[in-house]
Amino acid sequence: MKAKTVVPREQANRDVDDAIAYYLGEGAESAALSFIDALEGAYAHISRPPGTGSTRYAHELHLPGLRFWPLTRFPHLVFYFERSDCIDVWRVLHGKRDIPAWMEASEVGS
Repeated sequence: MKAKTVVPREQANRDVDDAIAYYLGEGAESAALSFIDALEGAYAHISRPPGTGSTRYAHELHLPGLRFWPLTRFPHLVFYFERSDCIDVWRVLHGKRDIPAWMEASEVGS
């Protein structure tokens, strides 16, 4: 299967920037770098078999096709849709957050 291009939305990029800023603010530069590696790994994974992500929140949020994939060793989840030509990444959220509230904020901005 050919890999699809992963295209993060502006809000997803802000989520990533916030997570990196948090780790750097805690003086954990190595954690920030590991987070970036884990994110790149998640993006690489969802670019090949996008259907492997969980649909757990799709029904609750009334967003058919929404999937998520967890980052390795980090409590963050990559929320995305598979499109015909790409992987549309909506958010990269900490798994302990109120996911429905944060995702609804994405819908308003989309």
